[in-house]
Amino acid sequence: MTERTDRTVLLRGGNVYSPADPFATAMLVEGQHVAWVGSDGAAEAYADTVDEIVELDGALVTPAFVDAHVHATSTGLALTGLDLTDCGSLAEALDRTAAFGASFAGGALIGHGWDETRWPERRAPSLAELDAAAGDVPLYLSRTDVHSGLATSALRALVPGLDALPGHDATGPLTRDAHHAVRQAALAHLTPVQRRDAQYATLRRAAALGIGTLHECAGPQISSAEDLAALLALAAETDGPEVYGYWGELGPEGIETAKRLGAVGAGGDLFVDGALGSHTACLHDPYTDADHTGTAYLGAAEIADHVTACTEAGLQAGFHAIGDAAIGAVVEGVRAAADKLGLDRVKAMRHRVEHAEAITPETLAAFAELGLTASVQPAFDAAWGGPDGMYAARLGADRAAALNPFAAMLRAGLPLAFGSDAPVTPLDPWGTVRAAAFHRTPEHRISVRAAFTAHTRGGHRALGHDADGILVPGAIASYAVWDTTDLVVQAPDTRIAGWSTDPRSGTPGLPDLTPGHPLPLCLRTVVRGRTVHRRDAGAQEAGAAR
Repeated sequence: MTERTDRTVLLRGGNVYSPADPFATAMLVEGQHVAWVGSDGAAEAYADTVDEIVELDGALVTPAFVDAHVHATSTGLALTGLDLTDCGSLAEALDRTAAFGASFAGGALIGHGWDETRWPERRAPSLAELDAAAGDVPLYLSRTDVHSGLATSALRALVPGLDALPGHDATGPLTRDAHHAVRQAALAHLTPVQRRDAQYATLRRAAALGIGTLHECAGPQISSAEDLAALLALAAETDGPEVYGYWGELGPEGIETAKRLGAVGAGGDLFVDGALGSHTACLHDPYTDADHTGTAYLGAAEIADHVTACTEAGLQAGFHAIGDAAIGAVVEGVRAAADKLGLDRVKAMRHRVEHAEAITPETLAAFAELGLTASVQPAFDAAWGGPDGMYAARLGADRAAALNPFAAMLRAGLPLAFGSDAPVTPLDPWGTVRAAAFHRTPEHRISVRAAFTAHTRGGHRALGHDADGILVPGAIASYAVWDTTDLVVQAPDTRIAGWSTDPRSGTPGLPDLTPGHPLPLCLRTVVRGRTVHRRDAGAQEAGAAR
């Protein structure tokens, strides 16, 4: 049964993370908005007039998280099907693939997460090995970065002319246009039930993790218009996180499709380049472990035209750019659009750059000048950073250590919005905050408070919703309740005492995210006054929402 949104709810006896009162222990919600925050003593005045009282028993209340970059269908397929992210070897991946292929009942099968850099064999499966494992099944397996993939012969046969496309490999992983083609074929052959179940699984997992809002980054090379339309419809008809769609397609047709679908931007995963793991991120200097500089999908002129058209249409533009050459092309293109339309007009749209990993001091300053939002994924550093990680293997230690400079971004005044790029890295909001606060390169670390803000209010600001993502009177009541350890004020510098519990600081505390400490457990998630997850009633709520 759908919960009424005109109810009055009093939460008391806990800790409320609010700049309106750093010592707040109670919060009153009226309908879809926060009405008041304050002390338990003052809350007694409301106790007899509300529809529900939530006894927090010391729990923490925070704004709900925003994941600013997800792919819901692919994430759900990994949640409900074949997920290879924790495979320890090529042999194990093939064994799991064989078991998964045995479940084939029509349509297509999709799996995710293989990463040959983590395996002792240091290579991907060959086509012959994949066919031997999966049999005569149309199967697609995306690499962990989703910029290359494996396809069985049965799936390849569904793509006429595949062998003539850039990135085709007759025996191994596919990249570039060939990869996009087999991915599109696999998604096109999903049954409606497969798609809905996958999307629903993502929405439920997000709600269970305290995520109240998702930015879906769709596009013709990553999903389909039908996929985005189905997701937006599902989110509207079920109690769960809000979903805002981005459609990453170039030109007037892309803008028209974005408008038709109700997307908030013609961007997201509009690829300027690929990914470091697949050697397709576009660099100025060659990869350390390859004799090329990656792949450029868009140039500055095309970017300028798209930003100009989006600005004139009143839509956000957005680009996927990881390598330093790709980021430079985005800056050049956006600057050209600003020269044509006026800087203030372009800045007002808050155009986005997804990932922006190899940003340099020069392009960082240009982001600030042009008002670009950096939609970034701290879990990338946790997964692939450090002197022994994939980044160092691809780029060498010095270039790898310069990636994802979150502290420098904040110092320059860049708006940051944190996300997961799920299924590339899993939905894991507190893990994301921890990854930013304990970046593998110490000078790139930011405070837990700044990281938390980027993963809550930052995602709302990226949409232009400046008043959301904060628990103050009048704000939208989208929040989560957490079972957690002691609250602290955590600083990013390990050379000094890294945290404080001194109440005189007047700064509201957050959980201690020091690596090794348990992450908070979500007890309840509320979106615009409606409970979308409650840990003690998750099964009943899931059944009712279907």
